[in-house]
Amino acid sequence: MPRLTIDNQTIEVAKGTKVIQAAEQLGIYIPRFCYHEALGSAGACRMCAVMFLEGHVKGLNMSCMIEAADGMVVSTDHPEAQRFRSRVIEWLMLNHPHDCPVCDEGGHCLLQDMTISGGHGIRRYDGLKRTFHDQDLGPLVAHEMNRCIRCWRCRRFYQDHAGCYDLGALQIGRRTYFGRQKNGRLQSPFAGNLIDLCPTGVFTDKPSRYQGRYWDFQRADSVCPHCSLGCAVTVNARYRQVVRLEARPEPEVNGHFICDRGRYGFGFANHSMRPRRARVDGKETDVQQALSQAAERLREISVEYGPSSVAALGSCRMSLEGQVALERLCQEQGWSGARFFLEPDLALRVQAAVRGLEPNLAASAAGLAKADFVLTVGVAPLAEAPMLALLMRQAWRNGAMVACLDPRPLNLPFPANHLPLACGLLDIGLPWLIKQSFWAKKRKQLEESYSQLFAPAREEVLQKKELRELKKIARALAKSQRPVLVCGTDFAPQELPDMAVGLVRLLREQGKEAGLSFILPGANAFGAVLTAPHEARTGNLLEAMEQDEVKALLLAESDPLFNYPDRSRLERALDRLRLLVVLDHLPTPTALKAKVFIPTTNLYESPGASLVNQEGRLQRAHPACQVGEPLSQVNHGSHPPRRFPSATPGGKPRPSFELLDELARQLSSSSGQPSRASGWEWLAQRQPSLAEAFSQGVPKYGHLLLPALPARREISEQAVAAPVGPQEIELIVNPAFLPGEEMACYSPVLDEVAGESALWLHQKTAEELGLDPKGSVRLDLGQGELVLPVRACQDIHLRTAVLVYGVDTPWQQIRGRREILPLSAFQAGSEA
Repeated sequence: MPRLTIDNQTIEVAKGTKVIQAAEQLGIYIPRFCYHEALGSAGACRMCAVMFLEGHVKGLNMSCMIEAADGMVVSTDHPEAQRFRSRVIEWLMLNHPHDCPVCDEGGHCLLQDMTISGGHGIRRYDGLKRTFHDQDLGPLVAHEMNRCIRCWRCRRFYQDHAGCYDLGALQIGRRTYFGRQKNGRLQSPFAGNLIDLCPTGVFTDKPSRYQGRYWDFQRADSVCPHCSLGCAVTVNARYRQVVRLEARPEPEVNGHFICDRGRYGFGFANHSMRPRRARVDGKETDVQQALSQAAERLREISVEYGPSSVAALGSCRMSLEGQVALERLCQEQGWSGARFFLEPDLALRVQAAVRGLEPNLAASAAGLAKADFVLTVGVAPLAEAPMLALLMRQAWRNGAMVACLDPRPLNLPFPANHLPLACGLLDIGLPWLIKQSFWAKKRKQLEESYSQLFAPAREEVLQKKELRELKKIARALAKSQRPVLVCGTDFAPQELPDMAVGLVRLLREQGKEAGLSFILPGANAFGAVLTAPHEARTGNLLEAMEQDEVKALLLAESDPLFNYPDRSRLERALDRLRLLVVLDHLPTPTALKAKVFIPTTNLYESPGASLVNQEGRLQRAHPACQVGEPLSQVNHGSHPPRRFPSATPGGKPRPSFELLDELARQLSSSSGQPSRASGWEWLAQRQPSLAEAFSQGVPKYGHLLLPALPARREISEQAVAAPVGPQEIELIVNPAFLPGEEMACYSPVLDEVAGESALWLHQKTAEELGLDPKGSVRLDLGQGELVLPVRACQDIHLRTAVLVYGVDTPWQQIRGRREILPLSAFQAGSEA
């Protein structure tokens, strides 16, 4: 390992480390513009010049371009290096517009910082400045090209790192222009990262423009709630309003970047229709009165019909504190355990994933990016976990083969080996892939040890083309040393999670550094299984409502009308209830049906909010703003109110876990219940494996992998999915990338860039059905029709149709997320 001296401090670093990185390890910051930890070196800005005094490199050189070597002696504060950096700043400022008073980058502008630290304070140039026309890049990113210093970060991220090519470098030399061929919205799903990367104000956040500066904002570290990856973010708020989100570096989770859904999906927190006052029978009331009414009515129904007549449904967007409080309430009152999934099959798949994901098997984001082979099964990355696609691209850039088994068309920012297997064949293709990945002499031994994995491997149902592609993938898997398997849970067959766990264990036994990652349906799905590990045994909630077995339903931050298909059936079941109690912070259709409604705080306001990502990592979201109606909504954009009331407008909502604990106390007040232990202590008592994670009643946040539940030994008993016949098509419902998730659907800015609704079919299938690729299709669902544009492609299973829905598509007319329909259900519509 090279050993060098920087500013009289000696350090030993790994081979290949740049001098600028070695200096950072010593706590020495070398000025830079083009260098970025995630993008590497470019040598474009010339700002990181240092003096090399001894070693094979001598004189003034760029520290981002020189690798550390034995015997190097470096001075970062040498007078010649300081003079050089000062001149670099001066020539960069020659053409800068000096518009800091109106620039949103003010306060966290690297150019400002370097101008001051570089000692440049007097302008000597009085000539004409070079100027450019700015472009309209859509509603998310603003463009001010005159501020550019040509660090090339934008082009390097957008094309090299993110794999999109509608923005790049145009012209040459001092006229180099970073933009598009013509005006238009940036097409990359990660375009918002240009805002964080740009060291000046060329790319700024358009929705928050002119709403404040860095020093005006309340800032807090938080967690993105829009998928199960749990990316780290920083929340900026002002006047009780969330204004902007930024990516927060977290090497083990999201690195330095986030997707546009995570960056702009915070609009639910400021929604103008957000319910902020409690209601009982449609009339506004005090929160305490609403809690009393809820407790009284729930107690009456429980006494009259028995405790099993009351049910509770939470969600995967609840914090872990809220989930614990809900399950604890159910246990104390003798109700059937809390549910967090309305669909029992989905609950079984998620539980199987969490039970099998031991901490030593879990693959972090950093581990995925360093893999030499990535296999995804039943996952649509951009729809289910967008940052997964960016991480997979980094593995591909490093030479890894990426293979995807999924029937849907996958829009990935890099070329991948996509095998469009039908959903019902995923649990056959994966075992076959396992058998082909190892030597023939070991197959018998492996089949005996892992009989459950190989039992469904019936090769005869696979086509020759599919077998050839599987053999190619199997050869790459056998040669790999650091493979990572990414398994979905949304559309996967019931047995697939167990098979994925078995495959990774098998790879570990063969001496490979294999990792496993499950993509779960929600930011805190892992926490839901930790809280209610036996949920799948509590029965089908919808059927219990239809059969009048459940008379009262408590919904905690859950909107089943958004997530569940066959909406008419669910509405009829909800209308049969005697009592519906809803706790939420979203203006959901379910909240309008509530007999008792109680407002809750959101993730950015709650004083205690923890989420567990798909890896099992416990993370804390800190509150960024005070609970209350944003000032802009109170004064409707005019002068602030001249009266000063003692209470904050709209400040009644409280965290869901506080409300549920208060409801539990009121329900148990007559029994004289003693003081309750904290929720963490209660959870640790129920799950002994979590005792260390919640020692002394306080959770250990940060880089912690929670121990998973005991692994399940048997594969779930469930009928094999019915095969798709020659006169049938399997319809799969899939959200568009934007908004793509429940809370993001309440973000007005994402409505402007929402993905279009369409029905995707294979080109041959569209021809067979007589559908015009430029026309539309009438989809007969038996309980209504949907008219959608047709999109034909080759990258989809022949007997699969994918309904990609945007914000306004009434996809809930479909009876299930996966449904087999006859060919006659697809009729040609009018031309688009």
